[in-house]
Amino acid sequence: MSTDLAPVMAAGTRWLLTAFPPAPGAFSQALAEAQARQAVTLAAGLRYPTALDVQLLHLLGPGGSARLDWVTGAGQDPEDGAWRTWVDETVVSWAACLLADAALAVDARHLVDGSLVGEVTRLVRPGERERHAAPFLRHPDLVEPVAALHRATLLELLAKQNSALA
Repeated sequence: MSTDLAPVMAAGTRWLLTAFPPAPGAFSQALAEAQARQAVTLAAGLRYPTALDVQLLHLLGPGGSARLDWVTGAGQDPEDGAWRTWVDETVVSWAACLLADAALAVDARHLVDGSLVGEVTRLVRPGERERHAAPFLRHPDLVEPVAALHRATLLELLAKQNSALA
């Protein structure tokens, strides 16, 4: 994965963990963060597959978290403003889709070069520890308002890419 996507991936991960906090404890925090990071990384790889896409992102900007905050009812701390500008709504929405549906994450994983996204085992094969650590992040009903924003686009992309591979 391009290091040029690092700010978008960090902001998306942080937004997900802020909106859907992990279970108490350092271990749960670490497991939830790993899952969120894997989902955001995979979603960013799908959204920005080429160097040109990444350059356009930096030219136009990711859009920020305002709509996501509104959909979830999350209040913004005025001191949080800087990192929130790097949140990409589509990447976060797709990440929410992947977190809520491991089978969808497996399908998406097949479309992104493994060397670009790295290991995503906690995302595609979540165990009981992962589910316990991130009960809100993994709950389909809770993440639905965010996932629904751009699910159709993700499903269309996956269908198109899978038919091209067949």
